[in-house]
Amino acid sequence: YPSGNLAIIVTQERDHLICIVQEDELRTAKIRALFQSDGRSTCYYPNGDEWINMSIQGGQYLDQAGNRVRRWMWPNLSPRPHVPLSPIFISLNRHVGVRILAQDKIFVSFLAMGRQAKFNMGTKVQVSAASQLPPPARLGEDELLLLAFRVRILQLFDRMRGCLNFPSSEQWNKMQPPTYLMNQAVKILQLCMAADISDELRSSIRALVNT
Repeated sequence: YPSGNLAIIVTQERDHLICIVQEDELRTAKIRALFQSDGRSTCYYPNGDEWINMSIQGGQYLDQAGNRVRRWMWPNLSPRPHVPLSPIFISLNRHVGVRILAQDKIFVSFLAMGRQAKFNMGTKVQVSAASQLPPPARLGEDELLLLAFRVRILQLFDRMRGCLNFPSSEQWNKMQPPTYLMNQAVKILQLCMAADISDELRSSIRALVNT
């Protein structure tokens, strides 16, 4: 960055390239995006929430409340009808932008002081390789707990908003959480069922998200 802080790191881990975009900060250096040449990529909002998440199957675009705005599948993975991708462009900050045009056309651009650098972190997965995709990695105990606490905190914030908007306890006690929070709670419980964790932890997570 013009400030002297490191903006973009491109490194190689075994056969994969990794591109990391950092925020223009000296001490914390928040990660704003992570792109991998194996098809996995994530972009984050300034507060750390997930913005865009992509895999070799497809991707999704979330708003700042956690609602899914778009979802798509890459067309070369299946002969069946798929949800196409409309081109996406986001600005991580005033110097770094991300343009997503296709699976093999994912561009990270950096512009400062009249000079520009551009990286293509897209990849191409053929149909024959798609049938041999590895199963998705299962989340560990710490990750599942963090997800559960995040949903619980969002539930509490929503409840606080209900208290402010409807001071009468008879009204806000009857209000249901937003649909996206209910969906997230269901997904976490599904992940718990598939994870190799103790029954005690599974019960604790269930109590957290169902409170």
